[in-house]
Amino acid sequence: MIAATAIALSVFLAFQVASELLDWQLRAAAEDQLRADSRVLAANAESAGLGQVALPPYPGSGRLVRVVLPDGSVRTPDGQPALPPVSENAVRVAQGASADLVESGDSDDDGYLVYTLRAGGGAVQVARAADDSPINTFGLGMLLIGLLCVVCGALVGRAVARAGLAPIDRLTAAAVRVAHTRDLDADIPDEGGGEIRQLIRSINDMLAALRDSRQAQRLLAEDAAHELKTPLTSLRLNIELLIRLDRRGALDSALSSESRTRLLHDLGAQVVELSTLAAELTDLARGDVSDENTELLDLADVVVAAVAQAGSRAPDVEVALDVTPVWVSGRPAALKRAVLNLVDNAGKWSPADQPVQVRLRAEGTSAVLEVDDAGPGIDAADVPRVFDRFYRADSARALPGSGLGLSIVQRVVDAHGGRATVGRSPRGGALLRVDLPAVPIARLTAGEDTTVH
Repeated sequence: MIAATAIALSVFLAFQVASELLDWQLRAAAEDQLRADSRVLAANAESAGLGQVALPPYPGSGRLVRVVLPDGSVRTPDGQPALPPVSENAVRVAQGASADLVESGDSDDDGYLVYTLRAGGGAVQVARAADDSPINTFGLGMLLIGLLCVVCGALVGRAVARAGLAPIDRLTAAAVRVAHTRDLDADIPDEGGGEIRQLIRSINDMLAALRDSRQAQRLLAEDAAHELKTPLTSLRLNIELLIRLDRRGALDSALSSESRTRLLHDLGAQVVELSTLAAELTDLARGDVSDENTELLDLADVVVAAVAQAGSRAPDVEVALDVTPVWVSGRPAALKRAVLNLVDNAGKWSPADQPVQVRLRAEGTSAVLEVDDAGPGIDAADVPRVFDRFYRADSARALPGSGLGLSIVQRVVDAHGGRATVGRSPRGGALLRVDLPAVPIARLTAGEDTTVH
């Protein structure tokens, strides 16, 4: 419809312009012919006089002539149709009051084009009936051509539009199919060109990302269910034991004070483990690290605060700090959680007489954080999977934890454009190292805004 409308408007404008040009051309040609005929008649009138000059007989169509005397009277050939009355301008020409040559640019009421020329004390006039038939014929031809162009344009436009939008139709059908079946495995054929091909590739990339996200959610749910099974089972059995003994009225006799204390301690530890696991699962389930704004901050302050919190959670774990101020661009709470997980992980392995060492320094354009312990270290076979979710080495299965702490560290570090690695401490234990992009001192001294929204 758009193509047909555009062609119709183009044909209409072309018809208007062409009609005006054709009318002007025909009028100019008619005036030139009238001017030439008037000169011939005027020459005869000069030699024979206006009253005696012989007027050519009317040929039956086409040119008409007459002589205008100074008093306004006229002479016309016998049998010639009557011309319109002599205009005042023509009388002035006959009386010599105006220029010798006066041409009428407009047709009069009877549709004649009249040319007046001063001659022999009066004037001669040659006229021609205005003929619109060439323009009408031209207009009819343009109308037929325009209709043909509109029809052809509509058909061609429809064919081109359908061919060009066919990939969009298939893309729409595929999107509807995915919406109804929830099947993200159906890739859309990469066809078309230009923007359409780019759109199809973008949607295929989106489907691939959704597939990866669904797979990650499925694995997270499966791993979470597996990890929750053991503490929930243990918690349920202990609670059922207490309920059964209480119903029998044998709670005090069946369990000694020491056994009750140990059982209650186990229940509390299991509840803490479940709470920690739930919090870590919530952190992993969120699509981003947090809703915090990114700030320019001293990473040393974050490390000190995280170590202090770790000390309140595990007072028996000693931490040796060696930090220097290093500025980074990051989210304070997320970075604190990552440092806390590193210290907690090291605290599980470090012997009671050996402190966990936490070091922070600037190294080139990076802020380097190292946390090492004097424990048994990490086996070479376990190093590639240390940061995987729920992964726990065989030697760590008896220790508390969910296997999510280092996975959260990896995600936080990745979100800040850094890198987390595992090595061996000089003391024989594990050495966990985090490299984050540091902020140059020049940016801090420039006095820029320290909050990025």
